[in-house]
Amino acid sequence: MDLSLKGKRALITGGSKGIGLATAALLAEEGCDLVLVGRDSSSLAGAAQAQVRHGVGVQAIPADLSRSAEHARVVEEAGGIDILVNNAGAIPAGDFLAVDEATWRSAWDLKVFGYIDLTRAFYPTLKERGGVVVNVIGSAGERAEPSYIAGSSGNAALMAFTRALGACSPRDGVRVVGINPGPVATDRIEMLLRANAERTTGDAERWQDAFKNNAFGRAATPEEIAAAVAFLASPRSGYTSGVILTIDDPARVPL
Repeated sequence: MDLSLKGKRALITGGSKGIGLATAALLAEEGCDLVLVGRDSSSLAGAAQAQVRHGVGVQAIPADLSRSAEHARVVEEAGGIDILVNNAGAIPAGDFLAVDEATWRSAWDLKVFGYIDLTRAFYPTLKERGGVVVNVIGSAGERAEPSYIAGSSGNAALMAFTRALGACSPRDGVRVVGINPGPVATDRIEMLLRANAERTTGDAERWQDAFKNNAFGRAATPEEIAAAVAFLASPRSGYTSGVILTIDDPARVPL
């Protein structure tokens, strides 16, 4: 199905790996020019080079989006965009007493305030071009998880932000939507699960046992999340704003 994205310009944060990289590849296949943003300049350059084969324009902007001063620079270097995919940031696990103030603030500066502030910074150009914001959030925001309190509450805040802004943004010609992935088989998740399997069973190869009770028997792939991003960002989903799509194990989704 042609998503009518050819010629659009998409900026993806966290675009050098995982969901961001998969999204970049799919949008490039659909004919989007890309702006990839991330902290690791080496990984970012490799990710950008990999998309050139699709015959689209690709720009890489190394930036630490936890620093608000970087947002203005990213906007200036990127120029006009039609699609903003907020995807950068991983909030650490831990209960209330385990996550200290500095860790909590640093994680929220990148993900929570990073999403909000970058959306604000790009909103004028998105308004001019009839653009779309896709916030990749996380299903922990749908549940109160004491062992992931900073992430659960941060994701819940971004869900509220997405719904509130998306309820009024169509008046400006802008759509704002969100995606709540559950477990996704990224390199980072595999590394963490391998370490846990080695620690608990003595066999790192048993890392996928973590999903044995999952209805699908596995985690989602980055490409499956990217497909949802591409559809929601496309004119095929033109009557969608202020909503959040959950992509998770059905047994984990709150009724």
